[in-house]
Formats: sequence, structure tokens, C-alpha cells
Amino acid sequence: MSVRKSLRRAAPLGLAGLLCITAASAEEPPKVNQEDLNSSALKDPKAAFIEAFEAGDELTEATFTAKRGVGAKVSQHGKMFTRMPRADLELFGEWTTHLPEREAGPVAQSCISCHSAPYANGAGPNPLNGIVDPLHTGDPSKYLHRNTPHLFALGAVQRIAEEMTAELLAQEELLQKEVCTLGENASVNLKAKTINFGTLSATPEKDPLTGICIAEYDRSGIEGVDEDLVVRMFGWKGSHATLRAFTRHAAHNELGMQADELVGNHDGDHDGVTGELSVGDLTALSIYMAALERPTSKLELAKHGLMELTAGEVLEIERGERLMTEAQCTTCHVPTLKISTPIFSEPSLQAGFREDIFPSGQKAIDSGLDGHAPIWFDLTEDSPNNHVVTAKGETLNLGAFPKAGDGGALVSWYSDFKRHEMGDDLADPVDVHGFGASVWPTASLAGAGSTGPWLHDGNATTLDEAIRAHGGEAEASRLAYEALGDEDRAAIIAFLENLIIIDLDPEEEEEENHAAASQGAAIEDASTRTARLVTVLPPVKP
Repeated sequence: MSVRKSLRRAAPLGLAGLLCITAASAEEPPKVNQEDLNSSALKDPKAAFIEAFEAGDELTEATFTAKRGVGAKVSQHGKMFTRMPRADLELFGEWTTHLPEREAGPVAQSCISCHSAPYANGAGPNPLNGIVDPLHTGDPSKYLHRNTPHLFALGAVQRIAEEMTAELLAQEELLQKEVCTLGENASVNLKAKTINFGTLSATPEKDPLTGICIAEYDRSGIEGVDEDLVVRMFGWKGSHATLRAFTRHAAHNELGMQADELVGNHDGDHDGVTGELSVGDLTALSIYMAALERPTSKLELAKHGLMELTAGEVLEIERGERLMTEAQCTTCHVPTLKISTPIFSEPSLQAGFREDIFPSGQKAIDSGLDGHAPIWFDLTEDSPNNHVVTAKGETLNLGAFPKAGDGGALVSWYSDFKRHEMGDDLADPVDVHGFGASVWPTASLAGAGSTGPWLHDGNATTLDEAIRAHGGEAEASRLAYEALGDEDRAAIIAFLENLIIIDLDPEEEEEENHAAASQGAAIEDASTRTARLVTVLPPVKP
């Protein structure tokens, strides 16, 4: 089963191709009614999931117009979009007076005009970098440059963060019980999914009002996570805990589309439009990105007979994987983490990820977002995309994550979900969040072979350049890589290039190729579209 539509597959056609795709998009979809989603969820959860997924698909493809609220009043002269932040525009209704404060743009009318490679919902080339001025310096030397990341399978990212957070908060609670039971200071080494997050210490104190023992925490030893112990992985700096928060932030800054739950009835961008994105719209967009197909690998496709690799290519990729471990790259780029309960839910049911009060000040429940009627799906079974039948007749859902023996999900995300100091070469010009200009959450390597350029600013034109930019806590691994011979370094790159994003849905192949040919577009390069599959899938060349 697949609900993928041809417009979602915006293959890398260059900027002219992107413009053609934008122009060809369907008319704006209607707003999604959250109450309708709630009703569907109570009647038939599986049908509600597909309903939300399809609505999110339409919203992601849509080319929004000013009538719907895209763009913002950037200046008094009617400018609606800007590639450069305009902190010089300070009059009422101009760029710097928007609420919430604007960090960027707006720059686009649709999500897929930037998230475009290797196909829709993917990453973006350098010309589509976001240019951000969150501190409103008006100084181009202090602007932040952000390369467009891919949006695939992000439900697994949130679920790992949720389960890690639950483990860390449980250890915090146990520490309080310990110090109050023993009446003495104590510490705990914080760990979640085997990842070390430093030390939390506590002293027993009496609540001045109740006289009950409470723990006075010393959080100075916590590492790689905020002091509230909520693991945040969305945004290049890990500034958002949930897909929902990440999406409404991006919609405001990149599209000028302000969600009701962000601004209420207020016209925060002074474009004369309110009600630009409904609560249901945000639910649908979150479910859609959460359930998109997962990144895969050339080795996995070859294993199922979906790609031809020579014996030498297989050996080189496998050797590169071993060398990554020997260089201790996988200390931070942890290959696989397990989700114990692989159910993604919107709204989230996890403390630290569930909003009872929206940024607008309105109660989530009053807006229809009801934890008793969530939209949910299983990460190991329900991904609608990349369902394939192999030449051997085997039916596979390669969009879903592999299932562990105990029913959990095995997620090859190549990250430890922890922040690290990465050295001067990877530092922002300003420290926006207060934990260090050169501190970043470990970027995922999933799909790295399909999503160049690399690094947060797209400044690495090759994977080799990206590795050589590592410093700080990663300096020893970088030095180990640099000390290798040419063939060994090439093997590591081969392994990274093996981690790909691919469209395995065959049913619209002929139609899409015909459309691409009619536009004069070249057939996609093999490095970005690694395989194309037909109804019963024979081996194909990478």
C-alpha cells in the first residue's frame, strides 16, 4: 500500500525544475479540522492515521497564497518575502516587530520548494540555505546559515527522545527519594539507552511551607542535555522537543504561515490574515513527517535483491563501517538505538513533550487537541510508503523500522541524541541558546549519502570535508581518520555514501519519467536516485 503522490517526488531538477514543481502544485488544501480527526481516531484509529497522513501530504505539497496567509509584511512597501533577515525594518508592522519575533524570511510558498533532494521532503542544496538572525543583530557577519535537513521518519527521532527523557526523569525522581530517605547528599550517573548524560547531585532540604523533604539539585554536572533533562533533537541546535513545535516554528519563519496555536487570533506578521494554519493542520503535518519512510542503505537493498553491488563494493562498505568504529566515530554516531514502545502519538503522551498550554496561551484541550483521542501509528508496521515486492515474491515494508524480538523498533539513526562541543570550525558566529556557539546535538548520518552538501551550514561539499571540520570532542576521531591511508578513508566514505534515502514506490514511475522528459529534465544522477524499481523488482545497478 502506498499513498504517495507524484507531486511529492520532486527529483533534483535544479532551480528551474523546482520552480516548475511549485507552479504545477494543486490548489491550496482546506484546513484540517482537529475535531474531525478526534472523531475519526475514536472510531477507527488506523483510518484516522491515514486521513491525517494524507492531509499532511497535501499541506506539504501545497503552494500557499497570500489569501491563505503565506508571506508576511516585511516592509511598509508591500514586500512579502526576503532571503536576508531585515533587522533594519523597525517601524510598526515591519520585520522586527512581528510576534513571535522573526528569525528569518519568509522565503518560500511551500515546504517542498526547499525540502527537495533526493526527492520531496528531502534536504536542500546551498542556494536554499536558511539565513537566520535570531538575535536581530542586523549584522551579516553574525547571521546563522542553516542547510535544509531531510524530513524522513522523524517520528522515530521524537520517540527515542521521549523514551530517553523518561529514563532521565525517572533517575531524577529516584535520586530525590534516596536523599530524603537517607537524609544525606547523593549523586546519580545519568544514563539513557546506554548514553551517558553526566552527573546529577542532590541535597536533602525541607520545604519551608510543608516541612516535607525535597531534593535541592546540583545540575552543574549534567552533560549534553538541558537541565530539565528533556532531550531535544529538532532544529540544528536541538531547540525543539517535538515535531509539532519544530513545524510551527518553521512555518512562521520560512513560510510566514502562523499557526492558530502560536498566535491565536492575533495577526502577528501584519499581513492582514489570521487563522493561517489550524490545530488540525499542525497535527496532520506532524503525523506526516513522523510516518514518512525511513532512510535505508545500499547494503540493505542489495540483501533483498533490490540493488546490484559487486563483492568488492560490499567488502569496501563493510570495511568502512569497521573503520568508523575503530576511529571511535560511532561513540557519538551510535549506529542503532532501540525504541521500547514504537508507537508515535500526536499529541504526545510523554511529560516534556505534551503541551497543555499552547504558545498562544490557549489550552490545548480547548483547541481540540485531546490526549484521549490521539492520532497514533506503529513505527514498525504502519509507514504507508516504500512497500515493495521483490523478485522472489517477498513483500516488504521498507518504510517501517525493523522490529526487535521484544516488539520494539530498531532505529539506525547514527546519533547519541546528545550535545557535544565541536570546535571552532563548526562554531556559529553567535551563541543563541546559551550552551555554546560550537555545541551541537550529534547530527544523524541516516541518509547522509543522499543529502549533500553537509554540515549545519552546507559548507562541506564532500563527506571528507565534513569529517575534517570536526573538532572539540570529536578531534581525536578526526585525527584518527586523517591518519588513515587513502584506501581506508575511501572505505569510510563508501560506507557513508551507502546510507541513503530512496523512493521505492513503483506505481507512478512511468508517469513521472514522462513528465520529467516533457519538461526537458535530465534523468536523475545515479548518486542521488540510487535505484528505481518496477512492479516485480529485479536487481538494479546503483
